[in-house]
Amino acid sequence: MTSEKLNKLGLKTALISFLIGIAIFLFYYFTSNFYILFLGYFFTGIACIFNLVILILIILEISKYCEIRKKFISTSLIMLFNIPIMITFVWLTLILINTMRINFKNTTQTAITDIEIIGCDLKHINKLEPNESITIWIKINNDCSIQMNYLQNKKRETETVAGYITGGMGQKMNYNIGSKSELVF
Repeated sequence: MTSEKLNKLGLKTALISFLIGIAIFLFYYFTSNFYILFLGYFFTGIACIFNLVILILIILEISKYCEIRKKFISTSLIMLFNIPIMITFVWLTLILINTMRINFKNTTQTAITDIEIIGCDLKHINKLEPNESITIWIKINNDCSIQMNYLQNKKRETETVAGYITGGMGQKMNYNIGSKSELVF
């Protein structure tokens, strides 16, 4: 492989790895699909190995050809820039898999107030009008369940949102307040 082709391969590899990594992360963020999470783990491993091999080849070329050293150093830096980006994606993914992102929707015919979300984390919503919704992020610190209580027509109502949650089980879900739906977990 010529030096120029190797340099272009390094740039393309860095760009493609970056774009695929962003696509996988965003798809996981919006869907919480665990298959995508495993795809992300697999892709990260393969991309790291592939990028490392190309980076080593580029470093070997730097020592051989002084006249094109600047090009290879630039390509190497671009490839290395993917490392902090990958670390950031891993860190954000760890936050997501330890967080329940629940969209609470008031499906009752009246406004509900003083909404307390109890369990893994303590959250409070002042008021939700009929058909109004809000997404709450609930950190999963340990094994727990999520309940909620609220005032409706001056009466305190209680509902179980999730029966059992543990670390690594975070996901995005919808919960219809007042629907008396079955538990997801």
